[in-house]
Amino acid sequence: MKELIGTGVALVTPFNKDKTVDYIGLERLVNYQIENGINYLVVLGTTGEPATLTVLEKIKVKETIINTNNGRLPLVIGIGGNNTMAVVEEIKQTDLSAFAAILSVSPYYNKPTQEGIYQHFKEIAQATDKPIIVYNVPGRTAKNMEPSTVLRLASDFKNIIGIKEAAGDIVQAMRLLQQKPKDFMIISGDDMVALPMVLAGGSGVISVIGQGLPKYFSTLIKLGLEGKIEEANALQYKIMDSIDYIFEEGNPGGIKAMLHKLNICSNEVRLPLVKASAALQQKINNFVENY
Repeated sequence: MKELIGTGVALVTPFNKDKTVDYIGLERLVNYQIENGINYLVVLGTTGEPATLTVLEKIKVKETIINTNNGRLPLVIGIGGNNTMAVVEEIKQTDLSAFAAILSVSPYYNKPTQEGIYQHFKEIAQATDKPIIVYNVPGRTAKNMEPSTVLRLASDFKNIIGIKEAAGDIVQAMRLLQQKPKDFMIISGDDMVALPMVLAGGSGVISVIGQGLPKYFSTLIKLGLEGKIEEANALQYKIMDSIDYIFEEGNPGGIKAMLHKLNICSNEVRLPLVKASAALQQKINNFVENY
């Protein structure tokens, strides 16, 4: 999947002041990514707040992104959950023709065993011939996908092509890089360690900060992939504070505060999330101004 090497961005869903979806803002956001060197777009990932969107809103968000993108960048669609049968059903009922791959999160809240996680993804892999990127984010799911489980899935199912690894554990990422099949992609799901993972042999990142600083973050990852360590590190250290800021009060409140400062969309989120505090918005504003 050469087209998914580099910087992918997990798009937010912009909202108007009355919390309705801002489709004009979404078009602006998509164009901003494309014009600034992002390699692919992730639709309805966690950052897009899909848990609080209606079925109709999700359909319209997908359509807006597909139409605005107009075939310019590869698209990845987030379809995951903690009810295996429902995920399989959703995959079967979704028109996947516009998408290069599915991003599917490890089941959250239920806390399955490693065997349960394996069986969950086995069902998903057998339900479609689309490439699948599994997503490990124990901070949200309460359960780590151990490297042995990931490697088992990678060797058993040809269409499981990679993992978005967001355990924030560089040693675990290196174990995956050491033992993975040749073409299996290890994609960072954590902006702060994306560069170290790329330098260790990773394929890139699915980023949050990337949509606020698309030109800089995609350049940083490109430099890492090219082995230009000094230049990449210089950019990393320049951007680092902003990564702390956007996650300080949770995602996507922080990145929406940055996008608000950049006049791309409002900083509105839907409950139970609340927008960035005035103090955090100020920190982010200062960073953008000085950057």
